[in-house]
Parts: sequence; C-alpha cells; structure tokens
Amino acid sequence: QVQLVESGGGLAQPGGSLRLSCAASGETADYGSAGWFRQAPGKEREGVSCISSSDGHTYYADSVKGRFTISRDNAKHMVYLQMNSLKPEDTAVYYCAADVMYYCSDYELDPGDFGSWGQGTQVTVSS
Repeated sequence: QVQLVESGGGLAQPGGSLRLSCAASGETADYGSAGWFRQAPGKEREGVSCISSSDGHTYYADSVKGRFTISRDNAKHMVYLQMNSLKPEDTAVYYCAADVMYYCSDYELDPGDFGSWGQGTQVTVSS
C-alpha cells in the first residue's frame, strides 16, 4: 500500500496558478501510475490527469487540457500538478491517487482503477 499526502492547495484568483504536490511513501513507494482527481460539492469525483511511472505517458481531461501539467520525480517519489489559467469551475477538493498495476493511457480515468488515495487538498478559485 502506498501512502499519499497532498499539499499546495489554497485560494487563487481566476487566471492564476497553483501547484499541487503529492508525496508517496510506504512499502511500495514506486507505483505503476499516479493521478489527480477532483470533487466539487454535489458532484462525482472527476479524473483530471495521470502519469505513468515507467515511461511518463500522460493523460488530461478535456476540461484541463492545455492549462494543467502533471509531472513526476521518481527519485523523490513525488507527483506534481501545475495548474495555470485557473477558472472558478476548477474549485474542488483535489486528490492524489496511485496504483502499482494501473498504466496511464489515453482513456478517461476511473477512480476504481486506483488503490491508494491521499486525503485531499482544497483548491478555491475566486475573485
């Protein structure tokens, strides 16, 4: 089981930027893929982005494509989500997720494919 801890959430103005970080630790700190999900009040959890540990392949939801960038540092067991050009509709709790078996491909993310989750970090975009 991988333990995940997110940081970097907060308040940003529309058009602003935030960088989320996710630290992985535990018996299996190496994962097949890591991803970011978000959940706004009253809405289902939505897959935002993922990245493969082996080859760095990435996926982005259409809603964030061109604005968000996922990256990883395998040596430090860290995953990042750089969020630019933020919009009020990006407001949500953002969760880091990982799974040792899952390979990040070009398909929409399913929360059921990820076995390890962080506690979440709030991102609020408002003027």
